[in-house]
Amino acid sequence: MAGAIASRMSFSSLKRKQPKTFTVRIVTMDAEMEFSCELNGFSIPQVLDHDVPTEEPVTFHFLAKFYPENAEEELVQEITQHLFFLQVKKQILDEKIYCPPEASVLLASYAVQAKYGDYDPNVHKRGFLAQEELLPKRVINLYQMTPEMWEERITAWYAEHRGRARDEAEMEYLKIAQDLEMYGVNYFAIRNKKGTELLLGVDALGLHIYDPDNRLTPKISFPWNEIRNISYSDKEFTIKPLDKKIDVFKFNSSKLRVNKLILQLCIGNHDLFMRRRKADSLEVQQMKAQAREEKARKQMERQRLAREKQMREEAERTRDELERRLMQLKEEATMANEALMRSEETADLLAEKAQITEEEAKLLAQKAAEAEQEMQRIKATAIRTEEEKRLMEQKVLEAEMLALKMAEESERRAKEADQLKQDLQEARESERRAKQKLLEITSKSSYTQSMNSSTTALPTDLPSFNLISESLSFDFKDTDMKRLSMEIEKEKVEYMEKSKHLQEQLNELKTEIEALKLKERETALDILHNENASRGNSKHNTIKKVSEGSSLYLA
Repeated sequence: MAGAIASRMSFSSLKRKQPKTFTVRIVTMDAEMEFSCELNGFSIPQVLDHDVPTEEPVTFHFLAKFYPENAEEELVQEITQHLFFLQVKKQILDEKIYCPPEASVLLASYAVQAKYGDYDPNVHKRGFLAQEELLPKRVINLYQMTPEMWEERITAWYAEHRGRARDEAEMEYLKIAQDLEMYGVNYFAIRNKKGTELLLGVDALGLHIYDPDNRLTPKISFPWNEIRNISYSDKEFTIKPLDKKIDVFKFNSSKLRVNKLILQLCIGNHDLFMRRRKADSLEVQQMKAQAREEKARKQMERQRLAREKQMREEAERTRDELERRLMQLKEEATMANEALMRSEETADLLAEKAQITEEEAKLLAQKAAEAEQEMQRIKATAIRTEEEKRLMEQKVLEAEMLALKMAEESERRAKEADQLKQDLQEARESERRAKQKLLEITSKSSYTQSMNSSTTALPTDLPSFNLISESLSFDFKDTDMKRLSMEIEKEKVEYMEKSKHLQEQLNELKTEIEALKLKERETALDILHNENASRGNSKHNTIKKVSEGSSLYLA
C-alpha cells in the first residue's frame, strides 16, 4: 500500500544465549498465524520495544501505521485495500474513529455489499443481518430502535448498491470513512510549557493540537508543508514553523518512548506527504498500471459473466413462459373439451324435450279440435225444455272455455317447441365451435411442445459458466486503456453528483430517526459533531481554518 505501510518484522542474529521458546500469534484482521519463537536466540526490532505480555501465546496485531490521504489513489493492490478496509471498519465499530449515526448506516450497507454481494430478496430475508456487527454500540444505544428497524434501513441502502464487486464496495466505504474527523489520527497526551494538558494529533495532513475533551476539532494545526523542523530532547518536543513570525511550540510527554514514536510518525507522514505531491516513481507507476490493467480485466470478466447470466436468465424466463403458456393451453383444451361434452349433453336434452313438447302440442291441438266438434254437435242438438236449454248453455260455455284454454295451451306449447328448436340449433353451433377450438388448441399444443423442447435445450448452447478456461490472458490495446481512462473520468463526475445525492440521503435519514433519539444518551463527541455540522464545518475546512489562526493558545 502506497502510504499505508504495515509494521514489519526483521530478524538480526545476536550472540546466542540460553534460548527460551514461547508461542507467538500474529493477527492480520482476517487471518491468524501461530508459531514458536526463541526469545533469546533472535531480536525482533519494533516488537520487543513494546511491553510484551508474559502469558502465552503472545499476540501481535499487525496494522497499517500510516494512513493514505486518498485511499482510491494510493491503495493499489486489492489485498492491501481489503486489509485496510477491515482495519478501518473495526476502528469505527470499536469507536476509535467517531462516526455519526446516519453515516454509520451507510457504511454498514457497503460492508454488507462487500460480504454478501448483490441484494436478493429471495435470499436475504428479514433477519439475515441479526448476527452481524455493523453499527457502533453508541449509535444503537442512542435511538429507540429495534434491530429489525436498523436492518430495514441498512437493507434499503444495501439494495441500491447492486452491481458493485467486493473491492468496489470496500473502496466506497473507505472514501466515506477518510472524511471522518478522527480518521488516521494518532492521539498523544502532552503538556505545554505552562503545564496545560493537551492532546497532540499526528496524521497524514500534519500536527494538530486538541483540548483533551474534544478530539474532533483541533485548536490549531501545523500542516506538514508549514513545518520547518521537528526535534526532541529527553522528554521535550519542539515544533519549528516555517514562518519565523510564529512562535516555536514545545511540549512534554510522559515517556521518552512516546517521543520516539511521535518522531517516527512525524518523519514518516511528512515524507509521504511530500512524496504524494511529486510524480510517482517508476515502480509505483508500474504498480498502478498493473492495477489498472487488472481492474480492466476484472471489469471485462464481470461484464462477460453478467452477459452470460443475463442470457441464461432470459432463456429460463422464455422457457418458463412457454411452459406457462403450454399449461394454459392444456387447461383451455380441458375446459373446451368439458364444454363440448356439456354442449352435446344439452343438445340431446333439448332435442328430447323439443320432441316431447311437439307431441304434447299435437295432442292438445287434437283435443281442442275434438272439443270444437263436441260444441258443434251440442249446438245442433235440439233441446226442448228450458232446463235442458240451461244445462246445454252451461255445457256450451264450459266447452267454449275448455276449447279456448286448449287453444292457448297449444299455442304456448308450439312457441316453446319453436324456442327449443332454436336452442337446439344454437347448441349444435356451440358444439361445432367447441370442436373447432379443440382442434386449434391441439395444433398449438403440438407446436408449443416442439418449441419447448428446443427452448429447453437453449442453455446448453450458451457460453459455459466454468471459470477455468484454457487461457485467461487479455491483450489490452491503447484504445482500451484510453476508453478506460475516459470511463474513470466519467466516474469522477458521477461521483461528485452522487456525493450531493448522498448528503441528501444522509440528511433524510437523520431527520427520519431524529424523533427516536434519546437526547440524554448523547456523548460529548455527538454534541461536538452536531455543533460542527450546524456551522457547516468539515474535517478539511476546519483544519484549514485553525492552521490560519493564532498560536497564542499554545504558549
